[in-house]
Order: sequence, then C-alpha cells, then structure tokens
Amino acid sequence: MIGTIVNAAAIVLGTMIGLLFKKGMPERMRNTIMQGIGLAVLLIGLQMSIQSKEILVVVASLVLGGLTGELVNIEGWLARLGRWVDTSVGGMAGEAGKAFVMTSLIYCVGAMAIMGSLEAGLNNNHQILFTKAAIDGVSAALFASTMGLGVAFSALPVLVYQGSITMLASLLRGLLSPEAVLEMSATGGLLIVGIGINILGIKEIKVANLLPAIFYALPLVYWLPYFMPG
Repeated sequence: MIGTIVNAAAIVLGTMIGLLFKKGMPERMRNTIMQGIGLAVLLIGLQMSIQSKEILVVVASLVLGGLTGELVNIEGWLARLGRWVDTSVGGMAGEAGKAFVMTSLIYCVGAMAIMGSLEAGLNNNHQILFTKAAIDGVSAALFASTMGLGVAFSALPVLVYQGSITMLASLLRGLLSPEAVLEMSATGGLLIVGIGINILGIKEIKVANLLPAIFYALPLVYWLPYFMPG
C-alpha cells in the first residue's frame, strides 16, 4: 500500500503548492519536468519488460490483448466517461465538486494506476506508483492553481481504487506461479514503455486498449508450451 499512500500524499502536497502559486507553473517548466518524468517511465518499463523469459508469451499477449481492447474499445469508453463527467458535473456541482470529480477520474482511470497497483501487489514493487505520484503531484499543482482546493479530495478515491487493486493482486500472488507473475509484469512493462512514449509526445499509443494483454499473459504461460515444437 505504500505506493498508493505516497501517490495520495503527492496529490495533496501538489494541491497545497498550487494554491500557493495561483498564477500557475510556467509552461516551459512544466514541459521540462514532464519530459524528465517521461524518461523515467520509459526506464521503469524497459527494466520490467527485459526480465521476460518467454518472449512469445509477451508477443502473443499483446496481440490478443490489442484485439480484445479494440473490439471492446476501452479507449473510447474512457473518453466517453470523461466527456460525460465533464458535462454532468459542469452543471451539477460547484467549483470544488467539479475539481474533485474531474481530477479523481484523471488519477484513477488510466493504465498507470492499474499497472502500478498490480505490480505493487504481485511483486511488492512500487516504482510505477512512485513515478505516478510525481506526475500526479505536478498535475495537482497545476489543477489547484486554477480549480482550487477540491483537487486535494481526489486523493481519497485514489487510496480506495489503487489500494483495492493492490490488495487483490497480493491475494492472487500466492495462487500464481513465479513464471506467470514474471510474464505478466514483463507484458505490463511494455505498456509502461507505451505510457512513457505518450508522455514524451513521440507517438500516441492506445495503452488502454492494450491492457487486456496483462491478463492474457497468465493462461499463455501455461498453454503456449504445449503448442511449441520439441
């Protein structure tokens, strides 16, 4: 849970900093900070992905996961959810309520929140959530400088959402083989690389549509060897 706690604390701290500097952070400063974080995200993803012992499992997982994600259109659903919240809250709540709902959505609905929580629960590795905490802290400062104190309250759903995924993954860890956990993490690592590429603006990758790949890695670890020659 430590990664999620740090993430929530970063949102609160970022909000406080944003309230102190109402005029907001200069665009060039924000860009440079985000570029540095983007490079760190790439490094974390690469470290996770190169640990794979069964590259075919990772490749097959990404192919099947991508097909599933596109059929379901996870990216589209998330985009529609964001538009619905924006429209609904805009007319139903004050500025504090709007800030709370909007930033909660941003911080909870994303591949990094899911992958970071899974990695923390399965491998007790909090690197992804620590990096997400840095990103969320910077963005919280920016949001709070214009939207006010309501941003800080989004730390609560982050605690509940990411904490729940982490605890569930911890329970599953005892039921999964080390090989399955390794290949799930390696597959997720490539998705983290995709997030880093998105942050850096190199290429837009539909990471959310690739999320099912993590779960395909689990059965493929056990099934794929039966289809391999020799």
